[in-house]
Amino acid sequence: MKVGLYLTTQFTPETDIMKARVEMVEQVRLARKSGFSSLWVPHHYLTHPMQMLSPVPVMAYLAREAEGMMIGPNILVMPLLNPAHVAEEAVTLDLLTGGNYAVGMAVGYREAEFNTFNVPLKERVQRLTESVEIMRRLWTEDRVTFEGKIFKIENLGIGLKPVRPGGPPIWIGGVVDAAVKRAARIGDAWLITNFAHFDALVPQMKLYRETLKEVNKPFPTDVPITRECYVGPTGAKALEECKAALEYKYGAYSSWGLDKQSEGAESFNQPFEDFVKDRFIIGDKAFVKDEVQRYHEALGVNHFIMRVMWPGLEHAKALRSISSLGEMFA
Repeated sequence: MKVGLYLTTQFTPETDIMKARVEMVEQVRLARKSGFSSLWVPHHYLTHPMQMLSPVPVMAYLAREAEGMMIGPNILVMPLLNPAHVAEEAVTLDLLTGGNYAVGMAVGYREAEFNTFNVPLKERVQRLTESVEIMRRLWTEDRVTFEGKIFKIENLGIGLKPVRPGGPPIWIGGVVDAAVKRAARIGDAWLITNFAHFDALVPQMKLYRETLKEVNKPFPTDVPITRECYVGPTGAKALEECKAALEYKYGAYSSWGLDKQSEGAESFNQPFEDFVKDRFIIGDKAFVKDEVQRYHEALGVNHFIMRVMWPGLEHAKALRSISSLGEMFA
C-alpha cells in the first residue's frame, strides 16, 4: 500500500505565509524521506478570511523537493477552468516531474465560485465531461478539432507531449452515486474525498466496480482515498490536539455548502467525536494502522492520501503524524 501527503495550503488570517512556506517545504522533505509516494494540494477561489495558495504554482515550487513522488491537485474545480489551459499546465508539470503528474478533478459545489466565474452550476457535469475528452486528445494527437456544447477547438494542438503514454492519469472525485459512475466511465480512478463516510463508501465502491465492468474497464492498480488523519500519543490526546483546527476547517466547508453535497446530506454541524467516527482516521499509531487495514479490506483502496495539518495546527504536530505514517507504511 502507498501513502501520500495532502498538503495544507489553507491558513488562518493571522498566519505568516512566508513562515508557512518554509514549513510546507519541511513537511514535503520529511514525507519524501519517510517513503511517501505522492503529494497533493487543494483548489478553491476567494476563500477570505482564510488565506489559500493557488495549486499550480505551489506544485511547481515543490516539485524538486518531491522528486520521485506523484504530484497532483486534489481536486481541481474543473468546470471553472478551460481544458486547453489545464492540459497545457498538466503536460508541462508531467515533463518537469519526469512523468509523475496526475490530475485530480471534480465538478465542484460552491455556488459563489461559479457565480464569480459566470459559469452556471447546471453546466458543471457537461463541462467536466467535455474537458476530459479534450485533454486526453490534446495529449495524444498532434492537432485536435472538437465541437461540444461548451468548448470548441479548430485544428489546434499543444506541441508538447507528456512523458507517460496517453498523458497524466485523471482521477475524478465525487460523493454521490452519479459522480462515482462518472469516475468509472471516464476517469482512471475514483478519487474518494476526505469527508466521505465509511458507510456510504462501501456501497459506492460496489457501484464503482459494477460500472467498470459495464464499460469493460479493469479495476485500477492505484485505488486512492483521501482522509483527514492525525496520529497522537493516545486516542483521546489525538482528538484533543486536532479538534480546534479541524472544526475551523470544516466550519469553512459547511459555510460553503459542502455538507449539502454528501450522500444523505450529512450535516457537519454535530458533535466532533460523532462527526469524525468512520470519516477521519484519528488516534494513536495502533488505531490508525488498524483503520488503514479496515479501509483496505472493505474497499480495496491502496493509496491513502493523508491530510495531517489544518489551519491553526502546530507545525511540529503535523511532522509527528508524517513520521508516524511513514513508519506504518514502511
